[in-house]
Amino acid sequence: MIFRVFFAIFLVAVAINCSARSTGKIIVSNEKSSTLTILDSDGVVLNTIDTCARPRGMHFNADRTQFFVGCADDSIIAIYDVKTLELVGRILNVEEPETFDLHPNGIHLYVSNEEDATATLFDIESGELLGEFETGEEPEGVQITANGKLVFVASEAADLVHVIDVEAQQVVADIPVDVRPRRFALTPGDKELWVSAELAGIVNIIDVETLEMIGDIPFLPTGFRKEQVTPVDIVMTRDGSRAYVALGRANHVAVVDVKSRKVLNYLLVGNRPWGLALTHDESRLFVANGLSDDISIIDLDSQRVLKSIPVGQVPYGILIDDY
Repeated sequence: MIFRVFFAIFLVAVAINCSARSTGKIIVSNEKSSTLTILDSDGVVLNTIDTCARPRGMHFNADRTQFFVGCADDSIIAIYDVKTLELVGRILNVEEPETFDLHPNGIHLYVSNEEDATATLFDIESGELLGEFETGEEPEGVQITANGKLVFVASEAADLVHVIDVEAQQVVADIPVDVRPRRFALTPGDKELWVSAELAGIVNIIDVETLEMIGDIPFLPTGFRKEQVTPVDIVMTRDGSRAYVALGRANHVAVVDVKSRKVLNYLLVGNRPWGLALTHDESRLFVANGLSDDISIIDLDSQRVLKSIPVGQVPYGILIDDY
């Protein structure tokens, strides 16, 4: 009897803890309308929140109780509570933030400053600027290795990937890539860095150990010219078997076999897909369609779009709070 009571209490405690950790919310930043759209896991719009001007990149904090929103026209990073969606803080004087990544230490945020040709390092607890690194013009994508040793920053206008050594706190390499690099994905074990080259219509692949280019993947959905294929965001499954690439003006998402580097399928979505986010169970892919002002939800087993949901103007980034 005592065991049964204890076990029941344990199950209730686990259920409460799981509920507290995950709200099931999908959060979309809308760049032009300066709003956040909040959806449930089925894509039903729950709320629209006015936020700071020109919100783009977003990221959870380490325990996923808060999320950060970079607002370029206000030069701040707003901090929201995930459960209540209340504004709980601001990091000030962040010049035109576009995207950012959180270091594994959970404290240091590396930020691309689009109009300033720099990447900056902030302490999220104090809001203090800890470092600044020169980049080429229009830096965007930021990616930190899982071991926290390297930070990669894409410079769109300079066609470079800058490599920051975290311990040395300096740029140690500038890797030439194809035209207009935008975003990154790392394969498991940080072996390969995938870089979308928007105006080249390809993904470049860099060996992380040697920091040399070792391959590329071209894209060309049926019915589109090469110049219409403008890849931006990349996400990869945790086991590194599949990658998904948003193809911009080609209005498709590419499904890629990572090992063979072959395109398996092209999935038609909305107008100019930019941002991507996988659910934690990797059964669905959410796609931000920047010029049709909606979100596509893709079932990855059947590889078909389940629905499209209108959001704000020019949706940019997506966060999913599902674990």
